[in-house]
Amino acid sequence: MAFQDFDEITERRRAAKEQKFKRRVLTISIVSGVALLALIGAGFFALVSHAERHGQLDAATATAAAVPPGNTDSQAHKIVKVICNATDYREKCEVALRNQTAASPRDLLKAAIVAAKDELRRDFNKTSSLKFNSPQEKAAYEDCEGLVEDALDELDASVSTVGNNSPGTLSTKTPDLNSWLSAVISYQQTCVDGFPEGSKLKADLARLFKASKEFTSNSLALVTEISSLLSAFQLSGATELTARHLAEIAAAPSPAREPTPVSNGPSLDDYGFPDWMEEDDRRMLKVDYDKLTPNVTVAKDGSGQFTTINEAIVAIPAKYDGRYVIYVKEGIYEETVIVTKKMLNVTMYGDGSQKSIITGSKNFVDGVRTFQTATFVAQGDGFIGRAMGFRNTAGPEKHQAVAARIQSDRAIFVNCRFEGYQDTLYAQAHRQFYRSCVIAGTVDFIFGDAASVFQNCMIVVRKPLDNQQNIVTAQGRTDKQQTTGIVLHNCRILADRKLEPVKDRIRSYLGRPWKEYSRTIVMESTIHDVIHPDGWLPWQGDFALNTLYYAEYNNKGPGAKVDKRVHWPGYKSVITREEALQYTVQNFLQGDWVTVKGVPVRDTLYE
Repeated sequence: MAFQDFDEITERRRAAKEQKFKRRVLTISIVSGVALLALIGAGFFALVSHAERHGQLDAATATAAAVPPGNTDSQAHKIVKVICNATDYREKCEVALRNQTAASPRDLLKAAIVAAKDELRRDFNKTSSLKFNSPQEKAAYEDCEGLVEDALDELDASVSTVGNNSPGTLSTKTPDLNSWLSAVISYQQTCVDGFPEGSKLKADLARLFKASKEFTSNSLALVTEISSLLSAFQLSGATELTARHLAEIAAAPSPAREPTPVSNGPSLDDYGFPDWMEEDDRRMLKVDYDKLTPNVTVAKDGSGQFTTINEAIVAIPAKYDGRYVIYVKEGIYEETVIVTKKMLNVTMYGDGSQKSIITGSKNFVDGVRTFQTATFVAQGDGFIGRAMGFRNTAGPEKHQAVAARIQSDRAIFVNCRFEGYQDTLYAQAHRQFYRSCVIAGTVDFIFGDAASVFQNCMIVVRKPLDNQQNIVTAQGRTDKQQTTGIVLHNCRILADRKLEPVKDRIRSYLGRPWKEYSRTIVMESTIHDVIHPDGWLPWQGDFALNTLYYAEYNNKGPGAKVDKRVHWPGYKSVITREEALQYTVQNFLQGDWVTVKGVPVRDTLYE
């Protein structure tokens, strides 16, 4: 499976592409002898060149492309045909763009996203007549209403971003567009997943959302295609490109990226560690902790402005410039805490991940939907959590019980601890970075459909019920265009004290495919012998085994041997360094936003 969003192109390949493109530009120059038309003309020739390189353009279309346009409608139709070749649902793409008779590539992308938004709104409006057979179904539908609202907000933001940026700057917005549009698909799937398995209503909703998900998938494909073309031209508001200009662009070397300063040493805070952790692990979890100046302080003993975290959350100003900082003093806070979508750029820090703890026990067995069991929820973009603990104490017998659900885009957690059993950490959507955290659980205890990187983290496998197996990850990508996945980088995966004596009897695995295009990569990590030699577990039968992407790279430890791993078409027991680089912070998260004071980060591989 190719993931062109994150391809690492070698200098040799880059030079070859530049030379090929230059030759084509010169050919066009000789044939036409005149300046190319405006941006749409340049965009079209680039699309043709791109399609030819990928074998997507037949001879007839190529011939027609070389002829100066006569009929504008006919020419526009050809452009739409070519650009829709990049999508998985070409007919829907062509329908969405068929009225764009004199559009630039940017206009085509905007039209595709508008089509996805309109389709989602139409689809959900049809649900107003649904009949609910139980209170559970009605409650799940209420979740759906919020999720669809979130999806429409993401689509609105995408339309605005495409419309308000010049062609030359649009490519810099690609990471945002990829994150937002991937989240739109995630939200729709989360809506469907909230209904009882096997119910007619669940099947009806899945069918209802099919078209809007396909339109969104097409938009994701076009983001990559069009942004790469505009980036190649390095446009900055230009409205006309001559052959000479294109030749100069093709010959210009690509600017080298300055490396991001990193802390190479492992780190996590030392505010109290469990007794199962060895001394070298403790050294891995230490970091110089910069004390922040809080806007408000929460303290159970009354020494702060508030005694509960929710009081501090409610007091956040509706409009606040900059980062709002909440300091949570040592204590166990039995609350359900939600940082809402309107609460942007909030930092919450404590006295240590085992000292400042938010705890709860909501769970599926007691009738709460998995989506609503979370003790802590971060929805507002730019959330940062530091030296905090998040727990769900329901226990393994209560099945799904989430400690934290993270929806925030560009979310960062440093020196935090997530404790639960089944479904501990729900990395729901968007871009997320976890550094030097402890995540403990049993079944699918890191799950969701975010683009998430866990770096220098302790992944602790706990003792489940006697009839259960442990699975570390369950990634939920439903469409191959989504730029989501779970990456465990330089982590340590080990058994906790209670599991250790029985680890040979209870099987534990790195992951299983929750959805069809599940994607998980474990690299440069230490895998203890708690992990079964198979490494990975099917979800059910052969579901997703051909379409998933699971990979391991340069791991060590007794559980890292790959000679007895599963033999699935989608599993890669050995990948190259170039392939592994696609899943570093720098490339997978497009990680400049991760560079925050006090947040150590390795943006590339360690070796």
